[in-house]
Amino acid sequence: MSPDPRAIPADDALPALPALPRDGGDPVAEGDTIGFAADELRYDDKAQQVSASGNVRLNRDAWRLAADAIEYNRETGVVVATGHVVTTDPEGNQALGDRIELTDTLRDGAIDNLLLVLSDGGRLAAVEGQRSDGVFNLRRAVYSPCDVTGADGCAKAPVWQVKALRIAYNRARHRLSYRNASLEILGVPIITLPSFSHPDGEAKQASGLLLPGIQLQRQLGLGIGLPYHFALAPDRDLTITPWFYSAVNPALAVRARRLLAQGPIEIDSLFTYTRLGDVDAAGNIIDKGNRFRGYFGLKGNLQHSPEWRSRFSVRLTTDDTFNRLYGLGFDDMLRSTYALERQTRTSYFALSAWAFQGLRVSDRPGEIPFVVPLIDYDWRPDSPVLGGRLHIGANSMNLFRTDGQDVARALAFARWDRSLLTPLGQRVTFTGMMRGDVYNVANAAQATLPRYAGIDGLRGRALPVAAIDVEWPFAGPFLGGSQTITPRVQLVATPSGQNASFPNEDSRAIELEDINLFDLNRFPGFDQFEGGTRLTYGVRYGLDRPGWALSSEIGQSMRFAGSGNEFPQGSGLSDTLSDFVGRTNLKFGRLLELTHRFRVDRSSLAVRRNEIDVQIGSPATYATVGYVKLNRNIQDEDLEDREELRAGGRVALARFWSIYGSAIIDLTTLASNPAATGDGFTFIRHRIGAEYEDECFRFGVSWRRDYIGDRDFRPGNSFLLNLTFKTSSKASGR
Repeated sequence: MSPDPRAIPADDALPALPALPRDGGDPVAEGDTIGFAADELRYDDKAQQVSASGNVRLNRDAWRLAADAIEYNRETGVVVATGHVVTTDPEGNQALGDRIELTDTLRDGAIDNLLLVLSDGGRLAAVEGQRSDGVFNLRRAVYSPCDVTGADGCAKAPVWQVKALRIAYNRARHRLSYRNASLEILGVPIITLPSFSHPDGEAKQASGLLLPGIQLQRQLGLGIGLPYHFALAPDRDLTITPWFYSAVNPALAVRARRLLAQGPIEIDSLFTYTRLGDVDAAGNIIDKGNRFRGYFGLKGNLQHSPEWRSRFSVRLTTDDTFNRLYGLGFDDMLRSTYALERQTRTSYFALSAWAFQGLRVSDRPGEIPFVVPLIDYDWRPDSPVLGGRLHIGANSMNLFRTDGQDVARALAFARWDRSLLTPLGQRVTFTGMMRGDVYNVANAAQATLPRYAGIDGLRGRALPVAAIDVEWPFAGPFLGGSQTITPRVQLVATPSGQNASFPNEDSRAIELEDINLFDLNRFPGFDQFEGGTRLTYGVRYGLDRPGWALSSEIGQSMRFAGSGNEFPQGSGLSDTLSDFVGRTNLKFGRLLELTHRFRVDRSSLAVRRNEIDVQIGSPATYATVGYVKLNRNIQDEDLEDREELRAGGRVALARFWSIYGSAIIDLTTLASNPAATGDGFTFIRHRIGAEYEDECFRFGVSWRRDYIGDRDFRPGNSFLLNLTFKTSSKASGR
């Protein structure tokens, strides 16, 4: 295809002309810049007519005009351009036509067979149009933001367009207004719109009715949402969406955003007045009648200074099943938090608070904790101390319940690490740490589980730790790449029996893994600390070749002193010899990544943890698979065994079409976990959808099925329709 002859060439240095009269004979203002060029120029002094032909270009005050021929009447100030005419305003919007009549300012005029190309890519075409004071008035016109040329450069019909008897485009307001219009998709009229308007693609904000949302859910029925967007100011907006359902009462969604000088704040909520179902002590569902039900969310991130900031998030719901029923999420616990933080190059300080809302049927509100305040401090000075690195930290927590154990904690520690490199290439790291804790416990007898209870009163402990860690890497070429083999040995010594009589609030989820094998304390959190003397050993292997890489590690630990009874049976750490743990990672460029993590029983070689994650494909077509099986035989109720498979992916069928899906499958059997809700292959949830998306239009439909119910949330199907007209997605009706 040949280049478009109507396109304006790049600006060259055009010769300046003498001052010309402007719109009725006013002199050209001082500072106006006029440029003109043409292959041929003729003057008619008697008729006061200037004629130019052949690649004519004229610009004035950032307004540009290009045509095959131009006639300029010096008395009337009218410019008539013919033949492949293109005018360009200061914002880059182009108006193309066969014949254009303009004033000599090039701002106002009439255009035949107009094509207006907006700077954001949108296009307006009309049989005729006028431009006056920055407003285009078009007759028998059509608008579309879609490409009108295919990949081969040839013309094509837009995916969607709006045809109207009249269209007014106000450049200053960035708004298009229609009279007697119809919306066409793929050339088929879909809806008639007597009068409506929408912003162009350059409008930063605009109030108006957004496209409706459509969904179909078993319990809610057919739902239609009619969102209205209020552009309150450049730094704030509000969207109110009434939802109308065929099976339940209407609901109202509210979303508000505010951009402060320090950062953004957002509110997201949904409320209704509808029936609520619950369960009695025997597990029977009871109808509590119509109740006020809803969800409220608030989040923000405020940067007070280069070092200080606040982060907060509030999530609240009126009852346990509302979020699931209305498709707001499947969390079994909502967390609300606030944190005031200060971070410098060498230190970190945080003052925070936490609140929780349990949504499981087994949750008892009186046992759900509140944490106010939680204080963390971390300092790592640049200057070496005795040739090593110093790390100083502190933590303070006040945790309380309305009907349960209360814990107040304060601790501080200092850690020193120094690494040396021997002549043989070993890296030897010496570590020393001293930590001191003070606890005050109340209502210990009301602890959720006796294993996690402390003893009422004030008590403290000192935790000295010493460690030596040796790594000896060997590297060399192999299979056209480079490989490394790194044996590692670590010796850690600390007093035993330091956890007796102390509560356990943040160290419960204990399990030996590859990521904590060489930690000084393999308990998570602060409340529990691993005691005794142990030797940990392992080996890490790496192979790096062009196009792919392999890494793997395996390790185990041996306890010399200490009983290990602080760890629950099945955690892999309770015996003299620990279980074997490891991880393998394989990458083939950006197309494939496979990660396998495992824990193997040191006596029976039974696989206690088997976790596989696979990612394959490109950004357009990909698949992810995750599998986990926990066979730990831990008796604690919050560390139950389970087996689960997760899969998801997307396939690009063509340039604009794709299908996607995801599924969660519970593979846990009653033999492995008597408390399991199923027995083997049981779907939890799956979703399948198809989507079309190009530069100006998005259409999607999806189907989700939930297989697990919870009180008044029953298993069933949900269908969602998504329709987006890009550029005019803020369309407003009047």
